[in-house]
Amino acid sequence: MNHRTRFKLFSSVAILPIVAFTNIAYADESKPNNDDQTVIVTGTREKSRTKFDSLTPIDVVSGKAIQDGASSELADNLAQVIPSFNVHKLPSSDGLQFIRPAHLRGLSSDQTLVLINGKRFHRSSFLGQRGAQGPDLSKIASFGVGRIEVLRDGASAQYGSDAIAGVINVQLDNKTGFSSYIQGSQYFEGDGDTTRVGVKGGVEIGQGGYLNGVMEYGKAAMTSRTNQRADAIAFEAANPGIKLPNPVQHWGSPDTENYNYAINFAYPIANNGEFYGFSTFANGKGINDINWRIPSATSNASVYKTVAAFPGWNLLSVYPLGFTPREQAKYSDYQSVLGMKSSIGDNFNWDISVSDGQNKTDFYLYNSINASLGPSSPYNFFLGTQIQHETNLNADGVYKLNVSSLPEPVNIAFGLERRQEEYTVQQGDKASYEVGPGAQYGLAVGSNGFPGFSDLQAGNWKQISNAAYIDLESNLTKAWSIGAAARYEDFDTFGSTTNGKISSRYEIMPNLAVRASYSTGFRAPTVGQVNSLSTSQGLDTTTLQLFTTGRIAPTNPIAIALGAKPLEPEKSKNLSAGVVWNTDIGLSGSIDAYRVDVDNRISSSSTIKLSDAQKAALVAQGLSGASTYTSIYWFTNDYDTRTEGVDVVTTYTNELFGGKFNLIGAYNYNKTSIRGGSLNASPTQKRLFEENLPKNNATITANYSLGAFEYQLRGRYYGKWTDSSGNSTGDIFQEFGAITFLDASVTYNINSKFSIKIAGENILDTYPDKALYQASRGIVYSRNAPYDSYGGQYYVRFNIKY
Repeated sequence: MNHRTRFKLFSSVAILPIVAFTNIAYADESKPNNDDQTVIVTGTREKSRTKFDSLTPIDVVSGKAIQDGASSELADNLAQVIPSFNVHKLPSSDGLQFIRPAHLRGLSSDQTLVLINGKRFHRSSFLGQRGAQGPDLSKIASFGVGRIEVLRDGASAQYGSDAIAGVINVQLDNKTGFSSYIQGSQYFEGDGDTTRVGVKGGVEIGQGGYLNGVMEYGKAAMTSRTNQRADAIAFEAANPGIKLPNPVQHWGSPDTENYNYAINFAYPIANNGEFYGFSTFANGKGINDINWRIPSATSNASVYKTVAAFPGWNLLSVYPLGFTPREQAKYSDYQSVLGMKSSIGDNFNWDISVSDGQNKTDFYLYNSINASLGPSSPYNFFLGTQIQHETNLNADGVYKLNVSSLPEPVNIAFGLERRQEEYTVQQGDKASYEVGPGAQYGLAVGSNGFPGFSDLQAGNWKQISNAAYIDLESNLTKAWSIGAAARYEDFDTFGSTTNGKISSRYEIMPNLAVRASYSTGFRAPTVGQVNSLSTSQGLDTTTLQLFTTGRIAPTNPIAIALGAKPLEPEKSKNLSAGVVWNTDIGLSGSIDAYRVDVDNRISSSSTIKLSDAQKAALVAQGLSGASTYTSIYWFTNDYDTRTEGVDVVTTYTNELFGGKFNLIGAYNYNKTSIRGGSLNASPTQKRLFEENLPKNNATITANYSLGAFEYQLRGRYYGKWTDSSGNSTGDIFQEFGAITFLDASVTYNINSKFSIKIAGENILDTYPDKALYQASRGIVYSRNAPYDSYGGQYYVRFNIKY
């Protein structure tokens, strides 16, 4: 993108607040527009608080905006409308291609708390980038979403662990009536065919209660943006009689199939109370290629050489063209909540609930081998299971205290919470990790590509926490409101922590206010991070040689001898300040600046090469595959960061040429820097951490409806960012330039019940810079891109509503 285009894009977003302030001076004391009148339930326990008079920045995203995207995953569609929210595709990246990390304000995926109907949503069982174990939004049915509230502010004092970057509160649909849709999409390249089907129904129960249920199905075919690997080309040239598949492996999104369900209900009871509950269910699977293994005893001796343990046998008899292992994940997920709430008199409300949730993932590997077992090895493996299970008990109350000197009662919220987290690893097939007789001759141990979970890695670990909080909000004057919160939380694994928050908002005039907040926060280390072990295999992009890395627990004696320490909580300080406005001409918005300091961030330690004695010691502990480890690492409290940025959000709604026009502009500047810790001593990792996400992101969405037609045009801008080869022998950096995608759609409402939508995402078929540093692996576009790199995509959607 040239400087002129970039200037136009930024100006389009930035000019709206200037226009707003110009019009405020001439506006009557009018009410905010309907969007800002929406009552919010996130970041406050005051029932009448709206988006406009919130003490902290809140985005409210409609269910329609979430459901209208081409993707079947909620996180993808949320990322298209909130610039500070990024989702990686990560093709062919072990479990990360199926359980993809999402980042709010560039912070870790497990530093954003996810709620459903205000109740904590459980984590994924998979430990991802730098050990992050965040929730998986793809397990929530997009079609079941009524709206999503995104709190862009630290909230650990209000909600507990994980709310360092903010809170995403998914509000399930509670409307009556019936609706359904069917949608088909495909990339311009002719791949990635995706089918989505949804059915939803709601009825009234009791006097004012509801029961709403949804089923959603999605099936997506693999995409591939791949060139033939350099070593495959060289191998064919050296062996003229051999013809390899082209490409020998695919780099792209996996084949996936998923089912998502949700039930949401409330039944009125006496004293203005209700019995309520909801459940979400998901199950599905995905499969994709991982690195091709070249059929050469010279380049791939750990698999293809002939050894004395198996005379007369060589893997060439099984895989004469090499082999590309295929990794599959099958998952199941549920979250169920039951509760009761009511009131005592006019000033006191209470809410008691119990929540139970679980995420389970089974891993498989096909078209592979445990070379150390030779001819007795199977070629397909069950690798094992990871399970995250969480149970929450909550008791909450709100009391309105009348104070004669104040214009409104003081809102006093308080509560107790008990949470149990349980992490389980179940071992895979014995052949997936077994050390066979060929190991002593240098043949690789375990299923090649992804060794299975051994009996040593298997186990069950628990963590229990108890918490108490108090949350106050009050209007000192009609124009000035303040809030304060404190939360004490005690964990049986590492001790206690206390966090606080203060916030304030002052209305300069009825349509213009300033706000600010300061809070401390934390994220507790998970039992998975503390206890789990893993073995992974990678490919050096320079030598194209495989290497094996082991992750051991930080409590392992060998890790302790090498400098490991028990994990401690991450701790944060969050400061934000901004201005929010509204006018009588349909123009509203906000500008918020923020700074988030996070200390003791949990990450992977540096990899350490093992001596033969250390390998033998790990084998003696029962970690059978340690004999083949190139290096090891563990999770550690590694570094301190500072994240600074600005969010600009503007909305304009008005009548235009007899139709309704709506324009939404959003811009995020976000910069993270390393303040201390081991990353400062590693220029490579420091640069990657600070530059691996765009600092500038923006979206502009224009909607126009007239008669039976609705039109939408959206521009998505991502600034430059940096990636690296990550080679064991040195790093090659590449800076990727800024990019803009254009989306468009038209919807025709056939009548009040039927409509059809024709749409395209990235309609100009724009591709990012090619990843030159990884071309040797057949990769065309960086797999670490913070956006879709598969080109244009079109889709057609048919809607029914009764």
